[in-house]
Amino acid sequence: MIALLRILAVALFAVVMFVFGCGYCLLSPRNPKHVFTFGRLFGAMSKVFGIKLELRIPDDAYNRGQAIYIANHQNNWDLFTVSSAVTPKVVTVGKKSLAWMPLFGQLYWLTGNILIDRANKTKAKGTIDQVVDSMKNSDVSVWMFPEGTRSRGRGLLPFKAGAFHAAIGAGVPIIPIVCSSTDKLRLNRWNNGHIIVEMLPPVSTEGLGKEHVRELSQRCHQEMKAKLQALDDEVAMRNAKKATSN
Repeated sequence: MIALLRILAVALFAVVMFVFGCGYCLLSPRNPKHVFTFGRLFGAMSKVFGIKLELRIPDDAYNRGQAIYIANHQNNWDLFTVSSAVTPKVVTVGKKSLAWMPLFGQLYWLTGNILIDRANKTKAKGTIDQVVDSMKNSDVSVWMFPEGTRSRGRGLLPFKAGAFHAAIGAGVPIIPIVCSSTDKLRLNRWNNGHIIVEMLPPVSTEGLGKEHVRELSQRCHQEMKAKLQALDDEVAMRNAKKATSN
């Protein structure tokens, strides 16, 4: 019953977001400010799923310059967890197939996000070049999922190079974002417990060239993997204390 009610709530939310969201975005189509607005709305939906979402970002997170944001990509729960960490003037990079997803896909495109064809390496490389050019000619930042696919409870998967090529090419820092594991969340569970989303300190790309892409990728992967383990341990400890107190 709980799962059914939540599915209905999400369906209603999706329809409302599509009708009013697309109408709102058509007033200034593909304006990057929309990603921040709707990211916050999706993040607020976490309460409907019984998730106590804790967002940890520094005080100056909304006032930083351009950057490449990278986050771990777990499953569909990312829509209601990691999305809360999106900052102003940030667009995301996603698979071209997202544009065909009913309701969500059209809104995703109208909010100014970048779609790439992952099956075509030439086109994907061209998109990275386009990301670099866009950042050099504007004040937007870009959000990417360097794993390239959902981890689905397998921890932090190996990173693809695109995000790191883009950061070095644009001469901007990388800002990692880590969400604690969400593979144990269930639609039919009333209380899904604590989930933490944390923004890590920026990783500088100053003085780096293409030959440093792998080194940069490995450094970010190590930092994010360690943070993911730390957040999971913290969540497990909190849940254990809560169970004991009950």
